[in-house]
Amino acid sequence: MNNASTKFDAAILIGRFQPFHNGHVALLGQALEMAAHAVVVLGSSFRAPNAKNPFTWEERAAMITACFNEADARRIVFVPVRDYYDDAHWAAAVEEGVRAAMEKQGYPSLSLTLVGFRKDASSDYLELFPQWSFVAVERQGDIDATPIRELYFDSCEAAWAMLCTQVPSAVALYLEYWQAQPAFAAMREEHETIEADKQKWGLGPFVTLDAVVTAAGHVLLVRRKNPPGKSLWAIPGGFLEGRERLIQGANRELKEETGLDIADAELLQACRAVAVFDHPDRSQRGRVITHAHWFDLALPALPAVAGADDAAEAHWFPIAGLPDMETKLFEDHFVILNRFLREGGST
Repeated sequence: MNNASTKFDAAILIGRFQPFHNGHVALLGQALEMAAHAVVVLGSSFRAPNAKNPFTWEERAAMITACFNEADARRIVFVPVRDYYDDAHWAAAVEEGVRAAMEKQGYPSLSLTLVGFRKDASSDYLELFPQWSFVAVERQGDIDATPIRELYFDSCEAAWAMLCTQVPSAVALYLEYWQAQPAFAAMREEHETIEADKQKWGLGPFVTLDAVVTAAGHVLLVRRKNPPGKSLWAIPGGFLEGRERLIQGANRELKEETGLDIADAELLQACRAVAVFDHPDRSQRGRVITHAHWFDLALPALPAVAGADDAAEAHWFPIAGLPDMETKLFEDHFVILNRFLREGGST
């Protein structure tokens, strides 16, 4: 219940918190002062970890909880939300998640406020919830999560010392522990690869092609050989070459990575839909705009495939099992697959 010092049932704070830093502590502290509960919406949940989002939502929740005393920690409610790369869909998922979480706390009707700092265009999500009141706060702290991750993956003594001035001691202890885990080396390799590619190629925009191929209730995926996304499963695809049409590039990448022995004319006939996925944050490599093609092959049996080029292996997966693969898929490929296979009626 509210007490005399609180104005709202819940104050909502939305972010990725990768990692949770001193500015976030101050912001969440303000939320706890103005409401009986603070609802922390953890973005980019349920996806495969990468250098931009190295920590699971459970790990982030644990880091956040450790930064507050027991009484305040009990007033923090976590709502993990996946990336949909669609503002309306994402906002609806956030609203439903907050409602369901607060019902569990015994609040069937709510007075809610959204708490946030308008930093730049990345803060436009704050405008998606007109049904809630909004409390704008000043910038908390002098550093963002991105440079903190850069310090973390640098791993030199000076970088670590600087990082420790920007995060709570409980988070620093967790980061030190996580540094000794096998996942850290993979994330650092990915970070270094991406930064080197940005220096070499810039930030884009880049045009890529993806080939969603279905047959006999299965979808064809490849396991990535190199970072970023090393060992994750992905839709066959790659960058458009200078003299190619889009569908030509999709066909070429498909055959190079899977060895699928299907004539271009047959693939063209099997093309059921094409969609552009252009969200600015869909790839940590920069501004990557992909044109995904869905090829639905009318075949009685699954053709032989084998990983080649940038693919360590290729494999047919039952479409019905895709929901269980979300944390094993590269970038936004779960969203792409869901778009075609859910809306296309193959699920």
